[in-house]
Amino acid sequence: MPIRLLAPATINRIAAGEVIERPAAAVKELVENALDAGARRIAVRIDGGGIARIEVTDDGSGIPEAELALAITRHATSKLSDEALVRIATLGFRGEALPSIGAAARLTLVSRPRGQDAAAQIVVAGGAVSEIVPVAAPFGTSAIVEDLFYATPARRKFLRSVASETAACADAVRHLALAAADVAFALSIDGTTSFDVPAQNRRARVAALYGRGDAEALVALAATREDITISGFVSPASVTRATARHQHMMVNARPVRDPLLRMALRVAYRDLIPAGRHPLAALWLDIPPEQLDVNVHPAKSELRFAAPDAVRSLLIGAVQRHLATPAGVAAAPALRLGGGGRASWSYPAPAGATARGFAEAETALAFDLPPSLRRAAPAEPVGAFPLGTPIAQVFDTYILSQIADGSLVLIDQHAAHERLTELRLRAERDAGGIASQGLLSPVPLDMADDDAARLMASAGSLAQLGVLLEGFGAGAVLIRAIPAALGNADPRALVRDIADALADTGTAGPLEGRLDAMLIRIACHRSIRAGRRLGFEEMAALLRAMEATPLSQTCPHGRPTVLKLTRGDLERMFGRAG
Repeated sequence: MPIRLLAPATINRIAAGEVIERPAAAVKELVENALDAGARRIAVRIDGGGIARIEVTDDGSGIPEAELALAITRHATSKLSDEALVRIATLGFRGEALPSIGAAARLTLVSRPRGQDAAAQIVVAGGAVSEIVPVAAPFGTSAIVEDLFYATPARRKFLRSVASETAACADAVRHLALAAADVAFALSIDGTTSFDVPAQNRRARVAALYGRGDAEALVALAATREDITISGFVSPASVTRATARHQHMMVNARPVRDPLLRMALRVAYRDLIPAGRHPLAALWLDIPPEQLDVNVHPAKSELRFAAPDAVRSLLIGAVQRHLATPAGVAAAPALRLGGGGRASWSYPAPAGATARGFAEAETALAFDLPPSLRRAAPAEPVGAFPLGTPIAQVFDTYILSQIADGSLVLIDQHAAHERLTELRLRAERDAGGIASQGLLSPVPLDMADDDAARLMASAGSLAQLGVLLEGFGAGAVLIRAIPAALGNADPRALVRDIADALADTGTAGPLEGRLDAMLIRIACHRSIRAGRRLGFEEMAALLRAMEATPLSQTCPHGRPTVLKLTRGDLERMFGRAG
């Protein structure tokens, strides 16, 4: 077959498939055009998943009638001051969005700049352009897209369900609304208003779009390194979602889905939340334009950084520093009761508690509190501390406490102690190695050959954690020492758990990951168990230690250690709220 030039219409449809891959992409391009035009209010309407109709109306600068035909021509743009592509300060710049939409759908463009007596309209349907006609319309621009992909049926065939495409369109608008909090936004879906928000600050915009409950739990952060700045909000480790759809990144006010930034966020939370869960985040990164390449992909959602390592480390460090706060209840998830069962309660008597008893409990639980808390009297008034005063133990597993505003707090005693122990052991390890305690008589342990082999392959790493092993023939090891902090823990149970951790992580994996997994198993063995009844001093000591320890709002596996039950929660449960 001879080589030939493709027809212009075919070229445009191929280009349209790169830029407009689904309705959400069309929504994104049209809203970005509105923002580039200086709009102060943008209204978006979505019908039938954006396949039937998309309408974006703004009060921006508008397009002069004389330039309307040029606006729907490929690679025509008003947004580049030069063609160097180095300092791009607008969201759009390629001049592809409108002609791509017009090649794949029926596009009606109505615009009226200030100073023009009437609006002008142009229609593009499957690449065919109509004449420009005058119409009545207010200042600004309205772009109406109908029957998307009717001219490219192959693309339409592979779209998802209407519900999925609608959700993607809504997410695109929310992302843009977060990026431009100083612009009023309205979104209507199939005739129903999804949100209508005024121009506002970033915190208020996050609250409006995430929901006030989630927004109140978010942690504000800010960090700067040289000429790169990051700011915004992230969720505490106790607030997560099943997917990453509540993570929004903005770079120089450009909404992006950049893999480098997403990976950095995952790394920052890696040791804090369970696998398969995702934090909430709304983050703004400001970087000199010359250090950024936004011309990586036609959709402009991925970037290339001149100094990716600096960006990655800044984001990871900023998130981890702002999450490393002692436990309190400001970000504790609300408790929701349900199901049956009878609670087993114990009521310690704080009246007889003494500072000496508190200090003895602190020692027994292996805490290392700062001097300011070591002599704290446990019988303080209710609410004297962030986690309040313990008033009961439930199921011999959960500590019930009351804080200053009258809310009740439940603390998982094992999960909380496990985090405190893990952090203590980690500090010991980083300071030169965890102290070991030799056993009076070495303990033999029989196990599967592969488990024993993995243990012996990691014997050097285990020694750093205070566990000393020797080979004891095929399928067996000899346990000579365990961490001193474990006291009289069962050596066999400990080493079996470490073997399980090695089976999960593998002996060939990164040393740091293997050490962390083994250290967490060791911490679990040292922690007070569910089912152990605690005295008042012990419960108070645990709460005070949590308040003084960063990251103690979750256990090493990422599960919450603290739940909060407010008066409002109780009133709703009893049907008193109205």
